[in-house]
Amino acid sequence: MGSLDLKDEGGIAKRMWDKFQNERALALYSPFVVGLASGTLDPKSFLHCISQDVYFLQAFAQAYELAEEYADDDEDKEAIVKLRKRVLKRFRNQDALIREWGFEPPKESTCDNATVKYTEFLKETSSGKVGGEKFSVKIVTPFEKTKLAAYTLSAISPCMRLYSFISEEIQSLLDPEETEHIYKKWLNSLSSKKFEESASRIEDLLDKLSISLTGEELDVVERLYHRAMKLELDFIWSQSVDQHSIVPFSRLPNIAEENLIIFCDFDLTCTAIDSSALLAELAIVASTNCCELQSADIRTTWTNLFGQYINEYQQCIESITLNEVKVSEGLNYEGLCKALEQISNFEKKANLKVIESNVLKALDLKDIKRAGERLTFQDGCKRFFQDVVESKNCVTEVHVLSYCWCGDLIKSAFSSGELNMLNVHSNDLVYEECISTGKMISKMESSMDKLQTFKDITKKRDKALTVYVGGSVGDLLCLLEADIGIVIGTSTSLIKLGNNFGVSFVPLFRGLLSKQREFAENGKLIRKGRCSSVLYTVCSWDEIYAFILGNGYSSTNSLVLEKD
Repeated sequence: MGSLDLKDEGGIAKRMWDKFQNERALALYSPFVVGLASGTLDPKSFLHCISQDVYFLQAFAQAYELAEEYADDDEDKEAIVKLRKRVLKRFRNQDALIREWGFEPPKESTCDNATVKYTEFLKETSSGKVGGEKFSVKIVTPFEKTKLAAYTLSAISPCMRLYSFISEEIQSLLDPEETEHIYKKWLNSLSSKKFEESASRIEDLLDKLSISLTGEELDVVERLYHRAMKLELDFIWSQSVDQHSIVPFSRLPNIAEENLIIFCDFDLTCTAIDSSALLAELAIVASTNCCELQSADIRTTWTNLFGQYINEYQQCIESITLNEVKVSEGLNYEGLCKALEQISNFEKKANLKVIESNVLKALDLKDIKRAGERLTFQDGCKRFFQDVVESKNCVTEVHVLSYCWCGDLIKSAFSSGELNMLNVHSNDLVYEECISTGKMISKMESSMDKLQTFKDITKKRDKALTVYVGGSVGDLLCLLEADIGIVIGTSTSLIKLGNNFGVSFVPLFRGLLSKQREFAENGKLIRKGRCSSVLYTVCSWDEIYAFILGNGYSSTNSLVLEKD
């Protein structure tokens, strides 16, 4: 993992919280939280979950008691005592709180396996057993005791912050005047000043106690924090829900019959850089081996072509959005298609200029493949595809649709392990004895080409559910055609053009809540078919991973889907 530098801005607790963003996404997209946020969660499932608080609170109280003994500073001891008192008070008032939230306390409860795993982990950590090593509390120095106090708090801190985060995310989507949401009072309690004070106080103490720790000891703190976060995630995902859930999407039972096909763009959707820039650098290096003067000429040519492309592309987008009257309501699909035809013509002319310039000449196929293997992906992207392919569940196909000039570059980028199973649709360079001639086999130059490929694949499987992940203007038609269109990245051109033709962009988590309510109300989720005007936005591949693959648990929930 690597130790966290305490000189960085903020304390260690905040930096660890920020570091494990993937876990946050996993928690948010769990069936329990989606049901909770949408208000469709069965009260029995909710009551069973909060019945586990008794066991958590007992474990917290015991851990705080030991942490108080370890703390060498009187001020720290006092702060820990206050935290323990709050826990004990909540423990004594648990039934009253449940009634305050609008429910009748369960008459009895049993400790879940996931609850046992976390509470046992906390007991071991607070008693000095860390990573298999048992410390003798009676003989350790004050400094070593401080270390044990930090370890104990690192095993508690993420749990408090995780529930605060979940509550805030849900609350941000609810109308402030909302009174009918069945779990609003409970959510309010997690967003209360007292709850936030406790969560912040634990983090402040963890920061203070960690200041004197060595790099190796900070690594232990980070491992314990991460372990606690994962155990809490396991608890959330282990919660049985009686209602049908739309997450994780790849584990819907009916997909076994209908199949799920995932489509994805490549440049800046999967990758951190545009492939054309990488090919440009390879071309410059290749020309350097021939003649230094030729290298300078090619660099100048690339610079001019790129600058001209950017200027003309922006002018094309501006011309479309200025001349096209914005539709007041609904999707203007016909108008969008006409606009994208203009952009398609522009893209083809731009590619023709590249071919005629001969700047793609003399590229060695071995260098292209080597560059592809070293290509930097967006965080979480490669892991997602690896797990999709290795899961061998109902996702039967994955297709990459790209304007990239060189399909070999994409294939080499996905060459590790079973990722060779991905289907790549792009342009290809022409080679003579593995050296590019400068010519290109044009197969995927426009949004229309992408859409046609999408249709050709899906028409063979009429019932297949489709997810398309993209981030550029060229993806718009496929995004709209798919059952679930997910926009990743911050393409202003895509948003601007989409808005102009009536496309709505909704955060994925918010959109899932609407779909969950729709299902609860109708008993089925209506597949909108072609050209729904709603696309879903995400900030990272972590969200996509959580939505489609979940946390690795096998869902027993079912979902009914119908075409209009």
